[in-house]
Amino acid sequence: MRIVVVGKGGREHALLRSLSESPGEIELFCFPGSDAISGIAQAVEADGLQELVAWMKAHSIDLCVAGEESYLLKDEGLANLCAKHGIPCWGPPKEAALLEGSKEFAKQFMERHGIPTGRAVVVERAEEAREGIGKSYPTVLKFDGLAAGKGVAVCPDEESVSSFLEEVYGQRRFGEGSLLIEEYLEGPEVSIFAAVSGREAVIFTPARDYKLIGEGDTGANTGGMGAVASRQLIDPVLMDRIEKEIIEPTIEGLADDDLGYVGFLYFGLMLTTDGPKIIEYNCRFGDPECQAVMPLVSGNLAAFCREGAEGKLRPELLSFDEGWSVGVILASAGYPASSHSGDVIDGLDDVDGVRVYHSGTRLNAEGQWETNGGRVLAVVARGADRETAVTKAHLEAAKIDFEGSQHRSDIGRLHFE
Repeated sequence: MRIVVVGKGGREHALLRSLSESPGEIELFCFPGSDAISGIAQAVEADGLQELVAWMKAHSIDLCVAGEESYLLKDEGLANLCAKHGIPCWGPPKEAALLEGSKEFAKQFMERHGIPTGRAVVVERAEEAREGIGKSYPTVLKFDGLAAGKGVAVCPDEESVSSFLEEVYGQRRFGEGSLLIEEYLEGPEVSIFAAVSGREAVIFTPARDYKLIGEGDTGANTGGMGAVASRQLIDPVLMDRIEKEIIEPTIEGLADDDLGYVGFLYFGLMLTTDGPKIIEYNCRFGDPECQAVMPLVSGNLAAFCREGAEGKLRPELLSFDEGWSVGVILASAGYPASSHSGDVIDGLDDVDGVRVYHSGTRLNAEGQWETNGGRVLAVVARGADRETAVTKAHLEAAKIDFEGSQHRSDIGRLHFE
């Protein structure tokens, strides 16, 4: 089977690693890929989606897997173009990907299908936002479009609101778009991932990520500084409620709205005292949750995605480890406000017994790995219990060093101890 994965980061590195472990003859390609990914998948050179899909057609690609979300919404949409050329795509069409591409669209979908979520209003200007918030703190502000996981702010006071509004409307950090003022929900957060094909779904291992840069959940918001994954994260009774109140109505709603959803679907949940409520959808695997989840998945992922892309899910092709997986992110100097490239990475050859996924690295002229982005590496360890996985992940992550390296030592510990 010839497979193209679209994306270039740690999530795609993890997906490709798992696809490469599928039985049978698997030939892997990646667009645009990275130096690290080129070790398991050949890079595809193409200028945009049209050229990419034409290349796939010319090279008899059997399956396209959408990793990075932006391509699902760009131009005609990755899945839409694949469908036009008869290429099976494990990823939703542009119309369905608006669940992630537009917070307003997603909120309307939740309300239309009776899916528990926080109340929200949409505003177009900073003045409207201030009026809508009044003195109600804390409050949650969400930029309507894609923002690489950084377009959401939990604001405890007027100062933090003003700072985020300056990013949105003053600096236009996320581009043009409206803003949602959302009810502040309290409780543990958890990420659920489902593989969806029409009205069928297979639920993968739940995860929990750590968004803030600093120890103890302090500092600026990031794309994620680490994650924990285990089927033990959620009590079976609660999981049954989540399925009945959130996952099943979502899958049915997508089908009833004729959105033709195919691919991974992320449910970002808040476990409130009133029950589970959905915060957001992502139309792909989360990052860095994917890096923590995939080591717990075994079987034939390639065939599973191919069959799902063609309209039939076969859960018997996969199995899920009952243990724990913990991923620790190493970030470059200045992250998340900026990033630093060109710092040589030491210690990679000393790491043992874990998976290391490359998010932002490159090979220099001397053949050394160096930083090339904000989040640089994910060090992921498995264990029969959480403490074993936590200890191993941090022990091996500590062997890796580069100038300005940042990581959190409480990943897998905070919220559990």
